[in-house]
Amino acid sequence: MAHRIVFDARRVRDFGVGTYIRNLVRALASLDHTNQYTLVQAPAPVPEFASLPPNFQTVTYEKTNGGILSQFRLSMFLKRLAADVYHVPLNIVPAAMPRPYIVTVHDVGNLIFETGRGWRESLGLFRLRQGLLRADRVIAVSSATRRDLEHFVAIPSARIRTIYNAPDPAFFEHRSSPIPCLEENGLKYAPGIQRILDRYQINYPFLLYAGRTNPRKNIPRLVEAFAVARGELQENDYYRNLRLIIIGDEISKNPALRHAVIQSRVEHSVRFLGFVPLETLRVFYQAAAAFVFPSLYEGFGLPPLEAMACGTPVVTTHVSSLPEVVGDAAVIVNPENVFDIARGIREVLLDRRLRQSVIEKGFQKALQFSWHEAAVKVLETYEEICRGGGGAAASV
Repeated sequence: MAHRIVFDARRVRDFGVGTYIRNLVRALASLDHTNQYTLVQAPAPVPEFASLPPNFQTVTYEKTNGGILSQFRLSMFLKRLAADVYHVPLNIVPAAMPRPYIVTVHDVGNLIFETGRGWRESLGLFRLRQGLLRADRVIAVSSATRRDLEHFVAIPSARIRTIYNAPDPAFFEHRSSPIPCLEENGLKYAPGIQRILDRYQINYPFLLYAGRTNPRKNIPRLVEAFAVARGELQENDYYRNLRLIIIGDEISKNPALRHAVIQSRVEHSVRFLGFVPLETLRVFYQAAAAFVFPSLYEGFGLPPLEAMACGTPVVTTHVSSLPEVVGDAAVIVNPENVFDIARGIREVLLDRRLRQSVIEKGFQKALQFSWHEAAVKVLETYEEICRGGGGAAASV
């Protein structure tokens, strides 16, 4: 029997959650030709949805989620779609959300670090908790996130499914050597990579960070560690002109980060590029000497896997979900110790045996995560709900 599934895809352009929406929808479309899917999208066109099979349709929701009244409007809109199950792909659940519904939780950092907030923020966190507690199922993207949901939100284990994310398949394409050759007139990359780097006027080796720059990402310490490592590499012919490139939020959104750049005296060695298209991001991963991800908390940690899929060595930390995701395929550092982060950077650049080992292990680790497998488990979760198992899912 076919079921009607409504999927909230309005955030398909977002960093992180957009990867989840695009790839899960594609995987479901290739796997499920029986159930009827309605994708709720924002007014902007979504080219990725244009070639979906006939059992997928899209509807446009033009209003924004600006307050409690708009949340009720969204809930009424969704209710009129009369689904057998609704899927909310991030933990922002509108008030009076029609049931049954499933929520995918990518992290609960807002609940763990909820200190020094005003009444509006506290009310928002209360609604967040209520939205999760009312859900018929909660999908956790890692075992670490599952534990956080049980501990900080008190969601019964039987209602949580652990379903891993995966890198976008595009990151596995056109892998090239992550170490360019150094010639008399500068660095030389593969032609496809070189064209994009020329556009950004990049002719030097660089470390890369990609992602948000909120305080939990620990980017000020990354800047400080980069300054330490760069000073230690001044006698190295290859890395003495090492730079740090940060792809993500603009520096103006994070005063502590701007201060760290000035305090560390690396203003001319750190570049902030904002968000870039996926194809450009892939090139930066491929061209980077190393990808450094010093996060203090991650619900899953997708960027390290994206770098690994591109054949780039990764330096990351031992906190929350990251050991679960990267295993022994990265250089692990203490995120609270600037000199340990610098040690990890130095080792992955200079120790060729270590470097080659983490590159090879990293690529194999990235291959272990699959959107097809994720879609199979999500579809099983839809079936559980549609069969009437709203509160009695088996623990996964």
